[in-house]
Amino acid sequence: MSGFSLSSEPFTLERDCQAVMVPQGETVTLPAGQIGYITQALGGSFTVYVEGNLFRIAGNDADALGKEPPRAIELPADASDEDVEKLVWQQLRTCFDPEIPINVVELGLVYDVSLESSDEGSRKAYVKMTLTAPGCGMGDILVDDVRTKLELIPTVMEADVDLVFDPPWNQSMMSDAAKLETGML
Repeated sequence: MSGFSLSSEPFTLERDCQAVMVPQGETVTLPAGQIGYITQALGGSFTVYVEGNLFRIAGNDADALGKEPPRAIELPADASDEDVEKLVWQQLRTCFDPEIPINVVELGLVYDVSLESSDEGSRKAYVKMTLTAPGCGMGDILVDDVRTKLELIPTVMEADVDLVFDPPWNQSMMSDAAKLETGML
């Protein structure tokens, strides 16, 4: 991905903002007044192009870009484990590689999801996922994004995200929608 395109949206940062360099994964602070372009705004986070580099900005910093942060997740008080698992899958569909405009579920990167309930009503989510390539520089960033977004779900007190490479990911694991988006169908 080269970064800037004709569909990229220009921005000027309204305040200092933490960002993660893509694909290095290094956290930096972009200063207020920084000019750049939003190249991807999916799943509540933003990929921006600044001075020849790509950065990922989390949704809770959307205001620095002049955008609205994502809304809080709501869960009925009498929600069942099935209701929470449904929300877990919805949240997983908001997790995107900053360079690929397809969520981790449609890419076939999520191998397993399970929940464990406590007597107090809290839950722990377990996710097994992989990467499109074992050496992907965004692995830690994607794992952290999944963990953070799952822990936003009411009653999910902890998300354990296990990065696995068996079985190895291949293109046949992608959904038809993802294959169509990437021109593989």
